[in-house]
Amino acid sequence: MNGGHFRNIFYYKDYYLDFFESVRPDVQKKLNWTLQLIATVERIPKKYFDHITNSTGLFEIRVEVGSDIYRVFSFFDKGNLIILINGFQKKTQKTPQGEIELAEKLKKQYFDEKAKK
Repeated sequence: MNGGHFRNIFYYKDYYLDFFESVRPDVQKKLNWTLQLIATVERIPKKYFDHITNSTGLFEIRVEVGSDIYRVFSFFDKGNLIILINGFQKKTQKTPQGEIELAEKLKKQYFDEKAKK
């Protein structure tokens, strides 16, 4: 693999970056650490990256800082390319349906735009 990377990570538009800019520096540091882990380890622990059931191939990147929990939705394109989309701070046990619906919409938008190119 290229320089110890198993996966490449791509930000779709500014959705992830806007979320990243909105969180505290300690959360940003943990997000960066988690993305580095996802890119460079062959088998990602479920604690950090897991498939969302009842979705069309969405995954959530899981980050905890203290008692705060954050999620970033993503999906795969062409095998080892992970596309990051919306992120949010999780305040309830269950992932809010509105966040999943937004992620599904952004995923569809990504592939629709790609098909037009």
